[in-house]
Amino acid sequence: MNQTLSNGAVYKKVLGFSIRRLVFSIIFMAMIAGLSYGGFLLGKKLFHFTGAPLVGMGVGAVIAIVLVAIIAHFFMYVIKAGQIAVIMKAVTEDKIPDNPWQTGKTMVKERFGTVALYYAATSIIKGIFGEIGHAITKIGEAIGGDSGSAIGSAISIVINTIVNYLCDCCLGWVFYRKDQNAFKATCEGAVTFFKHGKTFLKNMGRVFGIGLASLIVIGGAFFGIFYLVALQFPHYIQVLAIEIRKLSEGTEPNKVINILSNETALTIAIAAVGALIIWSIIHSTFVKPFVLVGVLRNYMNTAIENIPAPSEFDILEKNSKKFRKYKNEHASDLQ
Repeated sequence: MNQTLSNGAVYKKVLGFSIRRLVFSIIFMAMIAGLSYGGFLLGKKLFHFTGAPLVGMGVGAVIAIVLVAIIAHFFMYVIKAGQIAVIMKAVTEDKIPDNPWQTGKTMVKERFGTVALYYAATSIIKGIFGEIGHAITKIGEAIGGDSGSAIGSAISIVINTIVNYLCDCCLGWVFYRKDQNAFKATCEGAVTFFKHGKTFLKNMGRVFGIGLASLIVIGGAFFGIFYLVALQFPHYIQVLAIEIRKLSEGTEPNKVINILSNETALTIAIAAVGALIIWSIIHSTFVKPFVLVGVLRNYMNTAIENIPAPSEFDILEKNSKKFRKYKNEHASDLQ
């Protein structure tokens, strides 16, 4: 396809989705932090058994995470799917909708109708592609035992990063093939990868390069910020370290607990966790969509020129045991 619209131009036009995701992420973080802190104070005030503040903090965090999961399940999917739909439309039609946000919402509603149908489709996509990472891990375990498992797990992390992009690309293809049912379009998208995987893997150097750079720059910056902020609250760090020590009394020695009971180490750990959380949010919200534009453009160009025939779906049975299950459940959709 002849295209004049640059990846940067597409990315700028879909930033509205990223900003909405950021707003939700901030709200979610505030909920988790607020309820965790509230639980810590209530545990400290109302109960007097060993580790009560930590238990209260844990209960508050669990409640917050459940609430966040419910809200995200019903609202965040529209933002993510809508952004992918608009990127797909831009790279295949070489033009950007006048109102990307409204266009994305409409495309998601027209394609899936309900949240249940969306998650049914995405679970099939992840089920098919997710087996790649699991297979690599098992190979490592079979070859080298525990050390092989570690190697396999490390490779699996890399593979899973690729799989996440492939899932997004496959979802883009499902939007593109709007006249096909979602399951059949998903199969076409998966077959496209297995037939032309080497073409897509050429983008992975860029994926990991940008990912590593964002981790160093963004993660490093926020680690410094969180560390300096944590230093301003030595009393709370001291109280938390004491509670960790109390909680470990009378139990088997644990290296992690021993480390975290040290105030300096605890401060570093809090800063590191906070930095990773913020990096993850910023990377997935702003950096990943930028990378995805180029990856999805490459994927769509290849897929459109090589639309698989139903007879080629057999390749999925060779690469995915779960596909056999899905095939039996959706046999009528493949006609």
